[in-house]
Amino acid sequence: MDLLRSLGSAAASSILQKSGLSLPFSLGERVGELGIWTLHDAVKRDDSTEVSVFVFDANQSQKRAALPLAKNAVRKLRTIRHPDVLRFIDAVETDPLIYLVTERVKPLSKALPAWANKTDKERQEYLVWGLHRVSVALAFINDSAASTHGAVRADSILISPSGEWKLGGFEVLSNPKDEAAVLYNMGSLLPDANVYCSPEVRKSSYAVLKDHDPAVADAYALGILINSVFNPTFSVPPTTQPPHPQIAASSRGAIPPPIFAHYKRLLNPSPKARLTPKGFLELGMDTATGFFALNPLVRVCAGLDNFAVASESDKTELIRTLRESVGSFPSEFNAHRVLPSLVSALEFGGANAASLLPIVLDIGKSAPPSGKGATPAWLAAVVKLFASPDRGTRMALLEHLPSYADTLDNKLVAEKVWPHLQTGFADTVAVVREATVRAISLLAPKLGDRILNNDLLRHLAKAQLDPEPSIRTNTCILMGRLAPTLGYNTKRKVLVPAFARATKDAFVHARVAGVKAFAAATDAGCFEPEALAERVVPAVSSCLIDKEKIVRDEAFTAIAAFIKKLEAHAETMPETVIPPSTGEGPGAAPQAYGSAGSTTASAAVLGSASGAAGMLAGWAMYDLTGVAHYKIVY
Repeated sequence: MDLLRSLGSAAASSILQKSGLSLPFSLGERVGELGIWTLHDAVKRDDSTEVSVFVFDANQSQKRAALPLAKNAVRKLRTIRHPDVLRFIDAVETDPLIYLVTERVKPLSKALPAWANKTDKERQEYLVWGLHRVSVALAFINDSAASTHGAVRADSILISPSGEWKLGGFEVLSNPKDEAAVLYNMGSLLPDANVYCSPEVRKSSYAVLKDHDPAVADAYALGILINSVFNPTFSVPPTTQPPHPQIAASSRGAIPPPIFAHYKRLLNPSPKARLTPKGFLELGMDTATGFFALNPLVRVCAGLDNFAVASESDKTELIRTLRESVGSFPSEFNAHRVLPSLVSALEFGGANAASLLPIVLDIGKSAPPSGKGATPAWLAAVVKLFASPDRGTRMALLEHLPSYADTLDNKLVAEKVWPHLQTGFADTVAVVREATVRAISLLAPKLGDRILNNDLLRHLAKAQLDPEPSIRTNTCILMGRLAPTLGYNTKRKVLVPAFARATKDAFVHARVAGVKAFAAATDAGCFEPEALAERVVPAVSSCLIDKEKIVRDEAFTAIAAFIKKLEAHAETMPETVIPPSTGEGPGAAPQAYGSAGSTTASAAVLGSASGAAGMLAGWAMYDLTGVAHYKIVY
């Protein structure tokens, strides 16, 4: 989608006109200014992936001198890959414009206001978690890359869709051994460089950093960052200005006490005595007292990252933590961080799938839709589990079906769920067979006519003979519910035998279910009047004298309803279907015994006993012959 139509952003259009390029993305809304960059939302043209684009325009006089910094940012971000570093996707460099394409992010300054209404505990946990990610990234840059970031500040922190903090701002990132390093002679070109620089730089210049550990400048900037995120209304700590006084306890503000002591060490004026980001990280990760290690978001992220190789006890602990705390985590964290990790774990199945499933369903239902009609990844993983041979997993799927059945479309049920679900009817474990029967009532509306009227009924016919009485009972109940949805011929052939079998079951509740199924199917109009009178009523009548009162009561209630329905139908029938006729012979209607037309003959015949007997016999034979005759005509 071309977002330019909905922008109202003259700047974005101007940039495209200046470039004269066919860019691999559609530049979208301008998010804001970040240092030497202008940040825009964008969408990749090839696959519609949402991305962010950092635009540098050297035509702007105040930015022209910073062109080497923009190029350095592209070069360094392209080569330094780490989970906590802003993910590079692409770059387009042209004179005088540079487009740096990254994963979709937003500035920290736009994310923090959303936490203003949270509790102090929730806000503190979020900030500590974010600082943990920044500390990990800095430790990697300082140690593994042997480099100095040189621009650690709020503008260099970007927030991913999952709410995770990503370290960007690589404009002056430099390795002292790199001949093209820009920090040592161009560091002062950064906006507000004098605010965030360390005392040794302020005293001399950025060139002095070549003689120190790569971490010293970043450690000092990390301390300033800690103060700015916990105390956004506070000014920069006085210790940043000569003569660099000690940090007073009264200046702690909202900085957590466990962090405050180490925060002061990060701001030590002496570079040799200054705590490094790696040292700060190690103190925070102390298993007993570490402010990072005790943070629930940090623990969950670590558990998710290592879930595949974790011990069973660690997996159990993570699942317990998620079950207890996932409701208090940020929704974006659950949807974009927790859910994808759990889905990956689900795809491998295993013994933990049954425990993970309820959490996945809980998060998945509230996750934003995938769009364009695509099946969400979490739902696809859940459906895939139906093929699992693990009974615990299959039972979990069936038990939690009410919570996700509505999200399954007809095609998904028919092609992906049903082929594996139907194996549960023949499972050797009764509880699986029963759960399978119960699940059908939720999925039946999504099954096609072929499955419903053929495959399913074959399974249910066998289930009616199951040795477990509860399965036989639930099968009858299920068939009663399905009756209105079955085809016309299926209703005629299947329902009466199936329900009649239930009324003769040895299990009392199965008999009750049979009677109720007859009643429900009758109310739904599944039986024609002839079938009701000739097949249904006789089948239920045997239950009128059942040994159990509960069965008798249901039978009498049902029969009464049947009779009313038949009476109502009888009211619509003609009084007779015999065609009118006159005269003697086979077509003539018999006269009633003792009618006026036969009075004289009767009186004569009755004069003797033998005559009376003959008269009675003749009448009876005639009557029987007449009835038989009319039945044939009818």
